[in-house]
Amino acid sequence: MHEAALDALDRHGAALVEHGWTAPELFGVHPTIGTVRVDFCGAFVLGGRKVETVLADRINFGLMTYYRNVPGAGVGIPIWDFRW
Repeated sequence: MHEAALDALDRHGAALVEHGWTAPELFGVHPTIGTVRVDFCGAFVLGGRKVETVLADRINFGLMTYYRNVPGAGVGIPIWDFRW
């Protein structure tokens, strides 16, 4: 995840900022149970692969696409704020 996220920020950082992607949308986890609730996980937490394209409503990882604003999905907290 770390390597893929750094690559995405290097190659697609401008597009992520342009489209207003937030830290929780990219690096989010559930505030009390972490990655157990994948519906709260951010794109980079779930992706684990190199980003191919960044759009306003989705991030494409090749065989997987992370969609923004999915009905019923929660928004987590940045993984660096998670405490066990």
